[in-house]
Amino acid sequence: MLKRRLILALFVVLAIAGIGRSGFADMLVNGAGATFPYPIYSKWFDVYAKENPGMKFNYQSIGSGGGIRMLSNRTVDVGASDAPMTDQQLSDAPGKILHFPSVMGADVLAYNLPGFTGTLRLTGPVIADIYSAKITKWDDDKIKALNPGVSIPSQDIVVCHRSDGSGTTYIFVDYLSKVSPSWASDVGRGTSVKWPTGLGGKGNEGVTALIQQTPGAIGYIELIYALNNKIPFAQIQNKAGNWVTASLAGVTAAAASASGNMPADFRVSITDAPGAGAYPISSFTWLLVYQKQTNKDVGEQIKKFLSWALTEGQTLAPSLQYAPLPAEVVQKETAQIQEIQIP
Repeated sequence: MLKRRLILALFVVLAIAGIGRSGFADMLVNGAGATFPYPIYSKWFDVYAKENPGMKFNYQSIGSGGGIRMLSNRTVDVGASDAPMTDQQLSDAPGKILHFPSVMGADVLAYNLPGFTGTLRLTGPVIADIYSAKITKWDDDKIKALNPGVSIPSQDIVVCHRSDGSGTTYIFVDYLSKVSPSWASDVGRGTSVKWPTGLGGKGNEGVTALIQQTPGAIGYIELIYALNNKIPFAQIQNKAGNWVTASLAGVTAAAASASGNMPADFRVSITDAPGAGAYPISSFTWLLVYQKQTNKDVGEQIKKFLSWALTEGQTLAPSLQYAPLPAEVVQKETAQIQEIQIP
């Protein structure tokens, strides 16, 4: 009996240490950052680990700001952000960091408006006025003018936004800064901004919960969070003047404006893109890695995973409402993978 207990205890210790039947510890790659792409990253890590026994990922969905900070501190091996790092952030990092666009997605304006059964239409300037507390009622004349013939309840608007450093926020305020001069001058863009009004939620998950729980709420979240939770979201008027609903086709159309002249470092914005079908609050999201790796085994696994994510991984994106990368972008990224240096 004692021998059996000792054997059982040994198996428990090995399991905690991540050591499998082969007698070797699983290779662990640590990552942290954006919640915007968390559904697809979670799927990728699960599928890749099953295809590569002995390989495991630990990803903390803490927001883009946290991901950039943890990578800069070398607390994790891979960072993730929906906002490209700034020149200052790159300069402050202890080594050169490479940006790898992974997929593309969309921010939507989700809402909780009891008694309203239609499809809400909003323009960028009106959204900016809502988030600036210049429009505070759902039946404001500016909103009614965009939704003729539709009965909109007279209810207070409850603005919801992120409380943490967030790439989802960056995408949203980057868009508002392009379509509203007053927003650009008064609030501006960044992963964190000084909000004129509203309630804060942590992560896309937190903002989604706020919208669900708060009658009269409006908030920006990634498309898959709205779809999974069956929350209605607004049609947005794009740069071409067309009303568009967030979709993979709309995100792909927005990316078309950038894919042909992608900058060498892949730091590019595709919000408010031209094109008849472009969805205006679209973005790439990025995986961030150091060019010069400090651990040979981890560095080699990161290179292998990035190659997989840019090929087989792209086929998994549409089922989770992310748009696959344009082929020309994948080609350029594949070349950049070879720039990662292994000790």
